[in-house]
Amino acid sequence: MQTEFSIRTSGAGLYEFTHEVAVWVAGLHVAEGLLTLFVRHTSCSLLIQENADPEVRADLEAFFDRLVPPADTPAMSYLRHTFEGPDDMPAHIKAALMPVSLSIPVSGGRMALGTWQGIYLFEHRRAMHRRHVVAHLA
Repeated sequence: MQTEFSIRTSGAGLYEFTHEVAVWVAGLHVAEGLLTLFVRHTSCSLLIQENADPEVRADLEAFFDRLVPPADTPAMSYLRHTFEGPDDMPAHIKAALMPVSLSIPVSGGRMALGTWQGIYLFEHRRAMHRRHVVAHLA
């Protein structure tokens, strides 16, 4: 079974969509299986991360911005792919460092996530986007 989630972003950051996925999984009435999520873009990522304390998300965003700053930062002057803006190539680098797909076991008709785990789209671009995540449950 497959579906596609559409996630609107308003700029760089982590966007949780755990609830939408959980509702879809529950509606399938599948007791056990493996859920695969795949983002169809090259400048964002998928993460399973803590969803209780918003400081975790803020710290992750700050870390990756420090690790891979915008192309107009002097330390990034070696980048050649800059015609789409100073955030584009760094977004591709971040997406290359982080997962673009996730595998989540389904048990008892629910995702087997931990208590504090949530599913996030990690938008790496500054502008608004509509991102698409394909879900497959088998």
